[in-house]
Amino acid sequence: MEFIAEYGMFLAKFLTVVLVIIIAAGSIFILFMRTRAGVEGHLDVRNLNQKYETMNLLLNSQILPKKEFKKSLKEHKAEHKKREKQTGVDEIQKRIFVLDFKGDIKATDVASLREEITAVLTVAKNDDEVVVLIESSGGTVHGYGLAASQLKRIRDKGIKLTVAVDKIAASGGYMMACVANKIIAAPFAIIGSIGVLAQIPNFYRLLKKHEIDFEQITAGEYKRTLTLFGENTDADREKLKEELEETHQLFKDFILDNRKQVEIEKIATGEHWYGKRALELNLVDELKTSDDYLCSAATNADIYEIDYIRKKPFSEKIISIGAKLFDHFS
Repeated sequence: MEFIAEYGMFLAKFLTVVLVIIIAAGSIFILFMRTRAGVEGHLDVRNLNQKYETMNLLLNSQILPKKEFKKSLKEHKAEHKKREKQTGVDEIQKRIFVLDFKGDIKATDVASLREEITAVLTVAKNDDEVVVLIESSGGTVHGYGLAASQLKRIRDKGIKLTVAVDKIAASGGYMMACVANKIIAAPFAIIGSIGVLAQIPNFYRLLKKHEIDFEQITAGEYKRTLTLFGENTDADREKLKEELEETHQLFKDFILDNRKQVEIEKIATGEHWYGKRALELNLVDELKTSDDYLCSAATNADIYEIDYIRKKPFSEKIISIGAKLFDHFS
């Protein structure tokens, strides 16, 4: 029995060592392949025309009598052949590339947006169109400034850019939207909020009450204005206010450069408006949902939805697998 126990311990240790070696070798191999490939993600391309057609046929197959559905299917095939004959097999009709941007406070989705735009610009022609679905309440100036600059790449190439807002494009979100040749918005979409905000809590009095010292050393008169723990002065507040006004002016200038039809002093108050009022203020060009716009366009254009799928880091995958195994065995 003692021999069996010792053999069992030896076998367990041996298998553990082998498992560790396999995992380590596998990790090194995967990291090597990732470094060699130099690819962080991939493009996912979906033809929306096919999606709409499939939905149409599926629904008709359920709601129409069999005889009528067969007739509808026959007409559908005939229309397809007619369109191919008119267009020509080798001729490319107008294409619409659809990108989706959902913004957080740091505009982190810009990492995928820049890859999607780069991919589209390698194939897009002057008569094509890019439709960007924006949903964002804004965030950091530099994050949304970069996102707006990415959209400007499309305009600079002479390709039509349409922005669709179904829910919200406010502050930095509207900074992005105003770059477009055309902005469409749902009737109750939130538009505007053209202003700049800075807020920070201050714990100076709490620290002073408990006799806790806070020291901050800077070089440069305005290296730091308002602070979390130090005593803020009127001069600090005035300087920050000056910086905010300067940023606000840059924001207004950017909108005017891209959307000359607005009365900038009327709309740059920090207020937001719903779609209908935004249309009256020339903040948007048409009241329509993105679904209506794309479904209508599908009759005369090939529509492709482009999504850049970013790969998870290897360490993140290992943690995820470990968490699943833990949940399974616990």
